[in-house]
Amino acid sequence: MSLKIVVLAKQVPDTRNVGKDAMTAEGTVNRAVLPAIFNPEDLNALEQALRLKDQHPGSTVTVLTMGLPKAADVLRESLYRGADAGVLLTDRALGGADTLATSYALSQAIKKIGMPDIIVGGRQAIDGDTAQVGPQVAQKLGLDQVTYVESVESVVDGKVTLVRRIDGGVEKVEAPLPLLITVTGSAAPCRPCNAKRVMKYKRATAPIERTADMPYADEYDKKPYLTLTQWGAADIDADLQQCGLSGSPTKVKAVQNIVFKAKESKQLTAADAEVEGLIKELLESHTIG
Repeated sequence: MSLKIVVLAKQVPDTRNVGKDAMTAEGTVNRAVLPAIFNPEDLNALEQALRLKDQHPGSTVTVLTMGLPKAADVLRESLYRGADAGVLLTDRALGGADTLATSYALSQAIKKIGMPDIIVGGRQAIDGDTAQVGPQVAQKLGLDQVTYVESVESVVDGKVTLVRRIDGGVEKVEAPLPLLITVTGSAAPCRPCNAKRVMKYKRATAPIERTADMPYADEYDKKPYLTLTQWGAADIDADLQQCGLSGSPTKVKAVQNIVFKAKESKQLTAADAEVEGLIKELLESHTIG
């Protein structure tokens, strides 16, 4: 059977390797110095979707992302790796969203795309680590969900067999379609970009990215596949009270400024005294405890 698959992806600042310039003096992330990347676990999710596409001829993979216009980069990268289409959800009204408002906007966009057989997303994004958006999207769409998925074993007779990573091992579960799954970083890494697809889609853009003086503007009329779908809040019939800051009940009670002054490292031996000394130092500085 052919499958209609939607992948949820996010562009995030690369917080895995931070240095002294990664934080501002106010203690916030300095996005200007951190490169924007494809959220790592969303790449694992994309690979699972592409494997399903390979196993089920006629299947389609659409990647949905919400963010600034620059987030179209993850859509192009998805096309390079094997996705069929990309949808960019961008609108000032959607800015400042917490997980509740984000999941609402994504669920509205999925309804506009058309209810898929399977929705696949990464377990969590590295700029938030909440792991809430996937389950919230499932709840809003009334779908069954399976989290912490490491691999999709098969789809037969409307049922999906999956392997979940749990504490102490793995478990194999079965769930009916339609289904939403979130994929862990222990799943198979995503396949590399395909050179032929890079050449085909390298000029794919969303309308908001285009300028009047683009040297190849005439190609978009001749090659419709170079136009990434772009939607705003109005296009997905979103209730603005549930979008962006208005739809975000999360309130920040306090902010603790953590500013990296310099890159530091210590080398310890296996001596108990050195380990104990380090623990005391971390406790005294309130780094732990």
